[in-house]
Amino acid sequence: MTGEKENKNGIMERKRKRKQNDRNKKNPEENQNNHNQDQDQDQKNAVKEDKEKKSEGKTTKQEVTSEDNNKRKHKIVFPFGNYRNYYGYRINEVDGDPRLKVFERDWFQGKDCLDIGCNSGILTIQIARKFHCKSILGIDIDSDRVSDAYWHLRKFARTENVEKNSTKVTRLEVKNKVNGAKHSASASSVESKEDSSASSKGDLFDVVSFRQENFVQSQRPSEKQYDTILCLSVTKWIHLNWGDDGLITLFSKIWRLLHPGGILVLEPQPWQSYEKNRRVSETTAMNYRTITFRPESFREILLDKIGFRRVEDITDGLSGSKAGFDRPIFVYHK
Repeated sequence: MTGEKENKNGIMERKRKRKQNDRNKKNPEENQNNHNQDQDQDQKNAVKEDKEKKSEGKTTKQEVTSEDNNKRKHKIVFPFGNYRNYYGYRINEVDGDPRLKVFERDWFQGKDCLDIGCNSGILTIQIARKFHCKSILGIDIDSDRVSDAYWHLRKFARTENVEKNSTKVTRLEVKNKVNGAKHSASASSVESKEDSSASSKGDLFDVVSFRQENFVQSQRPSEKQYDTILCLSVTKWIHLNWGDDGLITLFSKIWRLLHPGGILVLEPQPWQSYEKNRRVSETTAMNYRTITFRPESFREILLDKIGFRRVEDITDGLSGSKAGFDRPIFVYHK
């Protein structure tokens, strides 16, 4: 039975093929037309696919361009002068901060000091290391800059510890090579003096600290007074953001925080610098138009209105310094 079914199926398939061949012979043109139609449809599909790919490419480019434009639109601005790596372009790593060369040791050694607008804290730490402050507090309006300052403090502290350990090892080697009780005693005496000197300088973390604070608007009660207060390249940003009232508030608070006989080290930016930065925010643009106190009038304000006794101009010591340090520096005595 199975064989008979297979034979019948084979006969039916052969009949179907013969009928198909007969139709092809009778209608060759219709067959060719069908073939051509298939080719035309394939070509249309191919063209459509190409257009879709090109369209996708254009969309992708537009999206990328849009993203680039958004990045440009969202450019980071620093309305308070709280630039990141501010000291990076102002300080030569070999020569260091040139302002340190005109600062006097007597202003800082064994004194309580305050640095207003410390930014990343590099100069604050360098002052502590070079002049051996009793204490120095750096404050900045930007919490990110305060974090940067503590990062630098840890870095300087590690470097200092390495240098101390290296010095101790060298002294021990010298001591071991010394022959005779007299030389040994002498070496011990030198070591004792050096250790005493090192300990008197104190650990950096005991001397230097940082705090986030808006000095002009802060209501924090004055916990202590200071012997020396630094206000370096800060007056412009306070002036632009809080106007003449903010500037007077700055000078008045500094006066109250200083011990009698204390000093203010002031580095004001020139008026041309105000013009360059007046558009960093709507507030600065508005205040710029209403400012009446120009930097050249600060001396009169501080002496006649605030109450400082006298002022020194130490700018000459900065002659020939790199860009950014050609600003005048004044020392006001309370």
